[in-house]
Amino acid sequence: MASAPANLPLFYNDLIPLNTRDHQTWRARGVDKAPWLSNQHAVPLTVEEFPQAARHYPIVFASGENTVPLALMGLNEGTNVFVSEDGTVAPNLYLPAYARRYPFMLAKLQPESEELSLCFDPTAGLIGEFTDGEALFNGDEASQTTKNALQFCEQFEQAGQRTQAFIDELKKHDLLMEGEVSIQRQEGGQPFVYRGFQMVDQEKLRNMRGDILRGWVQSGLLPLLYAHIFSLDLMSQIFSLQVQQGKGPGVLAEPAPAF
Repeated sequence: MASAPANLPLFYNDLIPLNTRDHQTWRARGVDKAPWLSNQHAVPLTVEEFPQAARHYPIVFASGENTVPLALMGLNEGTNVFVSEDGTVAPNLYLPAYARRYPFMLAKLQPESEELSLCFDPTAGLIGEFTDGEALFNGDEASQTTKNALQFCEQFEQAGQRTQAFIDELKKHDLLMEGEVSIQRQEGGQPFVYRGFQMVDQEKLRNMRGDILRGWVQSGLLPLLYAHIFSLDLMSQIFSLQVQQGKGPGVLAEPAPAF
């Protein structure tokens, strides 16, 4: 059986390509819980998700070379205020597409190849030789369930390319800066300080040339920047939820955990 890349992304413990030879009789179970999210405090976002995600999560950018947008589901590593330990998701919550595509994803089977194959995580417990669930194949043909999964993953890859173009534009104009958020506790004392992420430099944004801003308005980029900026106000709400759930930091978050 061909194997997928060894460097696995967030959530994935293993990855194998879906094929009729090995999985012709396998089925996919429906999902009513997301246990793979329960201990994840930051989940990658595509840029087109900003308007919806900004209503629920602070949106920040990962530090380091691999700059990606992140939806913060908690402020401390291993803390998720929206998903319980058993995987129950808060009602009416927008889940990032990165999480919704699991256990599927497109991956290169060979590093030198440009072709992407539909793969899945066999450890998820969602795909297997079950008597229940939706068939992955009808004989030698992909079922509608598999076609839907493939289409979703293809759309996610395309959104990822648009997200990279968005990040490249921010870097081109040096708009990202190291972020810092200070949250004052109701009972007083020293504030909790969170660092280890990037955010848009609002001063540089205000001083951006008019022709560049006009282009961003026309392309739809500028509203996305403000969705990110406005979403940062949710940091204190996430902090309050952590405290209410008994997941708040017990000591001053200094230096803060990296996002």
